Amino acid sequence: MSITANILTEQGFVQGQLTLESERIASIEGDIVSETQAKTNGLPWLLPGFIDCHVHGAGGFDVMDGDSALQVICKTHAQYGTTSLLATTLTAPLSELETSFRGIALCASNPAQGTASLLGVHLEGPFINASKLGAQPDFARLFSIDEIHLLHQISPLRVITLAPELPGHIEAIQHLLALDIRVQIGHSAGSYEDALKALNTGATGFTHLFNAMTGLHHRDPGMVGAALANAQYAEIIPDLIHVHSGALKTAARCIPKLFSVTDATAATGMPDGSYQLGKQKVFKCLGCVKLADGTLAGSALTMDQAFRNWVQLGFSLQEASHKTSLHAADFLGEHQRGRLRPGLLADMVLLDHRLNLKNVWIKGVNI
Repeated sequence: MSITANILTEQGFVQGQLTLESERIASIEGDIVSETQAKTNGLPWLLPGFIDCHVHGAGGFDVMDGDSALQVICKTHAQYGTTSLLATTLTAPLSELETSFRGIALCASNPAQGTASLLGVHLEGPFINASKLGAQPDFARLFSIDEIHLLHQISPLRVITLAPELPGHIEAIQHLLALDIRVQIGHSAGSYEDALKALNTGATGFTHLFNAMTGLHHRDPGMVGAALANAQYAEIIPDLIHVHSGALKTAARCIPKLFSVTDATAATGMPDGSYQLGKQKVFKCLGCVKLADGTLAGSALTMDQAFRNWVQLGFSLQEASHKTSLHAADFLGEHQRGRLRPGLLADMVLLDHRLNLKNVWIKGVNI
């Protein structure tokens, strides 16, 4: 099968054809063109599939619900161009996390056709600061390597959010790195210096930058200042609700491999109404998802809209693609994904010239 389009390659856009063979890209042929030239040739845009490292739910279901929920969540996100994702758990008692992890493992081992690939788990809690819960339930606790070993045996942990200022949490980073688990700083009341200690020990990112962390002040730069001054990677929610457009641009200018996440909840892909975020009730209205007290509680963002938002802010299509695919793939070490090159997995999205999603391929299958 061949697709004729403006194809985003590692060398830039190619006006030509991409050929599939089974689940991989067989060849890309054509002429390199500038993005400006490509906008005038009438062809659609073929880009790497979106990668989302922070997903709590979609389609009315929550990751904490278990196996059948995960199938719906992965299918819903695939319909919006997400070709792979991390299931993200909430701060909860260990027994509830075990139930969720078993469901994630079962879904990952028996993937249904037309669903986003489940790459593992992002453990957003419980090892976070109780003063920076955001919409997380109040089950925060100090790091436990025994909990990590137990959960990691059930389903692979790929990313963990950690508040580095808490006792023993800097030391925990080395334990996590030894298990090939990436550490993100987040849900933290720590200082600039706490963040530097974590980065120097091996932490590699920040969880939903700006949200649920100490902000930037010129005499007290906080977690945000540490990220802007030092981070190579950070996730951010570009729904234009969680973070002001000016702050998005600031982060993009400062952090070389800033990547988008949705922080999506069960409300994603659903009408306005009430939904569950773990054991908590959340309310979707006019694109926002909030707790009853008005606290933002994840989002209803989809990755195709995240892509369009970056373009709306003035970023090129290539830059927007990197922020919704390539940088997340590099952060996870997923070198078969996030780029279009012969021999790699055919995870791709096709957009028309208005940037509306037309087709999605996951491992070469058009869903």
